[in-house]
Amino acid sequence: MTTTALALVELGAILLLLGVLGRFAARIGMSPVPLYLLGGLGIGYGGILFGRDMNPLTADAEAVPFQDIGEFTHLASEIGVVLLLLMLGLEYSARELVTGLRGSWRDGLLDLVLNATPGVLAGLLLGWGATGAVVLGGITYISSSGIIAKVLGDLGRLGNRETPVILSILVFEDLAMALYLPLMTAFLGGVSLAAGAQAVGIALTVVTVVLLLALRFGPQISRFVASPEQETFLLKVLGLALLVAGVAGALQVSAGVGAFLLGIAISGATAHSARDLLEPLRDLFAALFFVLFGMNTDPRTLPPVLGWALLLALATALTKVLTGYLAARSAGIGVAGRWRAGAALTIRGEFSIVIAGLAVASGAMAADVSALATAYVMTLAIAGPVLTRYADGLGRAAARRRARAPQARPAS
Repeated sequence: MTTTALALVELGAILLLLGVLGRFAARIGMSPVPLYLLGGLGIGYGGILFGRDMNPLTADAEAVPFQDIGEFTHLASEIGVVLLLLMLGLEYSARELVTGLRGSWRDGLLDLVLNATPGVLAGLLLGWGATGAVVLGGITYISSSGIIAKVLGDLGRLGNRETPVILSILVFEDLAMALYLPLMTAFLGGVSLAAGAQAVGIALTVVTVVLLLALRFGPQISRFVASPEQETFLLKVLGLALLVAGVAGALQVSAGVGAFLLGIAISGATAHSARDLLEPLRDLFAALFFVLFGMNTDPRTLPPVLGWALLLALATALTKVLTGYLAARSAGIGVAGRWRAGAALTIRGEFSIVIAGLAVASGAMAADVSALATAYVMTLAIAGPVLTRYADGLGRAAARRRARAPQARPAS
């Protein structure tokens, strides 16, 4: 069999597997992300298809799984990250982003302190140093806006009063990522404090300039990208996204952040059309990113970090519930809505994996990071939607208990 034919067979087998896993996830009403990770674990290093002695660092090149499509899947997973963040940026206009941040910065800071702290402490306790603490802090901090949006839509809660509170916190997290990613990249690169400050300064400058350009020239940028022909529209928006992502990466701002900022600059009907057009591409490349992440994680590395992953999942689920509860209460939402907001925010997913993937790809962190992130994300990507689904009943029960409490006091 020729190399091209073998590559087609390997790629087709992976895509078919992803399709089956995605269908199964849809049938049981859960996000496909955990199943994609599990699928990658099964067919990658040390998985069921390869020898138990396989080591990704020392393995013979001839024995590396799916080596014929290695370069393609690596590039495809990078495009998946770009499209994930581009689509996230398309959800908001620059004006909505600024307005949301003005109204939610206190809740955003509370979210940052409550949910990054457990990861930072765990990184230090595991002996991973300041760099590991920064990486784990980001992994435990960021919720999955993609999975949360899907779960809220599936449960019919997009119109609920607590939903704007949830979205404002997610927007704050997304903007925090625009500053966090270059800072983390600088740490991973082992640069000096001055170089790190320079990287953050560049990131702040780029973010500020892009936001100002988006506020001032958003309509012009949208008109430049828009086209009546779908083919032309797709080529322009995808080409511009990859171009901006590449330039952002060259400026040490992170390719994904560049795509996110471009998404913010595109607004109105153009953004809506771009979301519809790019969604299948996003799903395809993001799925490849998740399965490749799983393939590069040796399942034998999971048991040693499983206890830490479950402990972190429990701790950060509680802190996220507290974050959502307090934020919803400050917005005047009832008790049931506060519980629903807190439960929705517990869901972690793609961006925690993105952070872990960047950390491991830099070579500065051990493979344990990807193993811990995989176990952590799979736990909360499965448990979070279940908790969100039943939070409504828990919140209503809490509200009823609270309503009965004043009547019970005189009797006692």
